[in-house]
Amino acid sequence: MLNEYILRAKKFRTKKSLGQNFLISKDVIDEILNNVSHSDNILEIGPGVGFVTEKLVQKAKKVVAVELDNDAINVLEKNLSEYKNFTLIKNDILKTDIPTLFNHDEKIKVIANIPYYITTPILVHLLGEIDDINHKTRNKITEIVLMVQYEVAKRIVADNTSKNKEYGLLSILSNFFADTKIIKKVGKRCFYPSPKVDSALVKFKINKTPRVKITPNLKQTIKAAFSMRRKNIKNCLNAAGFINVVEALENCGINPNLRGENLSYEDFYKLSLELKREN
Repeated sequence: MLNEYILRAKKFRTKKSLGQNFLISKDVIDEILNNVSHSDNILEIGPGVGFVTEKLVQKAKKVVAVELDNDAINVLEKNLSEYKNFTLIKNDILKTDIPTLFNHDEKIKVIANIPYYITTPILVHLLGEIDDINHKTRNKITEIVLMVQYEVAKRIVADNTSKNKEYGLLSILSNFFADTKIIKKVGKRCFYPSPKVDSALVKFKINKTPRVKITPNLKQTIKAAFSMRRKNIKNCLNAAGFINVVEALENCGINPNLRGENLSYEDFYKLSLELKREN
C-alpha cells in the first residue's frame, strides 16, 4: 500500500507555496483512524489528494473536508464523489466559519495535516484566544488530531516543568481549554515529498472549562510574561505597563527573578488578580 501511495503522490504536482507534503505511511494513517469512530462527524483540514480522506469516509458518520488547492479538489471530487457522507468545501480554513458546516447539534472531531507555517493561526481559529470562553468553533469540537512539526509538538504539550524552554504562549494557548499529548512521532519518509524536519501527531481533548478561571488581566499577564524570554518576570510585567509589579509578585509568593517559563497556570491566575494598570 505504501508504494501505491507514493505512485499516486508522484502523479500530483505538489506546491511548495501551499506546504504540500502528502502523508504516505499506512501505519500513520491507521494511527489517525484509531481516533475515529463510526458515530463521528469529522472536519478534515487540508485533505490534499485524499489518502486519509478515503479512509475517513469509510469509517466516520460524516466527513467535511476543507481544501484550497484546485488541483487537489479535482482529485478529491473524482475519487470520492460516490460517498454520500462526504462534503468538499473549497476555501481557506482561516476564512471558514466552521460551525456553519455542520448541524447545530453536531459535535465534531478535527483531523488536520496542515502547512506548518500556519500552525498557530489555525490553532487560534479552532480554539480561540485564552480569554474567549464562548468561542463558537471550540464549543463544537470534542477532539483535534493535528500533524505538526515535531519541535512544535513538543512546545504544544509542554508545561512549566518541561526542559529546554519549550513552554510558552503556544503551550498555554493549546492547553488552556484542552488536554494535549503526542500520539506518535512521524519521520520525514512518511511524506511525499519528504519535508526537512520530523513531524508528530498531537491529540487535543477539548474541555468544557478553562485551565483556570479567566480574569480581566489574565491574557495580558501571560502575554507580558513571555514578551521578552530572556528577561525576568518583574521586568516583563513592568515593560507591559503594570504599576504594582513588585507588590503583586510578593503577594503571590513569586520570585521576581523567575522567568515566565517557570510559572504555572495557577501562578498566572493569581498574578492577574493582583496586577493593576493605570486607568
